[in-house]
Amino acid sequence: MKMGIAVLAAAACGLASNATADDAAKARVERGRYIVHTSGCADCHTPMKMGPNGPEPDASMAFAGHPAGMALPPAPKLPPGPWVFVGSGTMTAWAGPWGTSYTANLTPDKETGLGAWTEQNFLDTLRNGRHMGKGRPLLPPMPLLPMQHATDDDLKAMYAYFMSLKPIRNKVPDPLPPTP
Repeated sequence: MKMGIAVLAAAACGLASNATADDAAKARVERGRYIVHTSGCADCHTPMKMGPNGPEPDASMAFAGHPAGMALPPAPKLPPGPWVFVGSGTMTAWAGPWGTSYTANLTPDKETGLGAWTEQNFLDTLRNGRHMGKGRPLLPPMPLLPMQHATDDDLKAMYAYFMSLKPIRNKVPDPLPPTP
């Protein structure tokens, strides 16, 4: 009898541990959702489309970055002065002295988004300001300074949230160098 009670107690503890781990994972995703939405990530990583009341986020492309099929003409030239960059109406393409940058696909698609990234790749990218932590530089308008000051726990929560999204296949163009 004592053996049966011990087995039941151990099993109950195991279930409690699983429930606690599941609750912790859900809490991390929810914390990430909060940070992502209050930090304005969707402002650039979710394309805008024209709705009945003006521009609105395209929910079918949430966090998928610049639409792959959207070809843009060359960015307009700006005269010297206080205006130094321009953005597309989708809010997903930006041009300035750095060239032309396109917002990344943050969904967990394994081929075109963050799906093949590890949590460490994500942290390294935001800490170092380089793609996958060691590749090409992240370009404006990415708000690197605030992200570099985020805690590891907050960045891990953001990663967990992005990994919880529906994967969207959307190959974002590579950035273009500045024109001479």
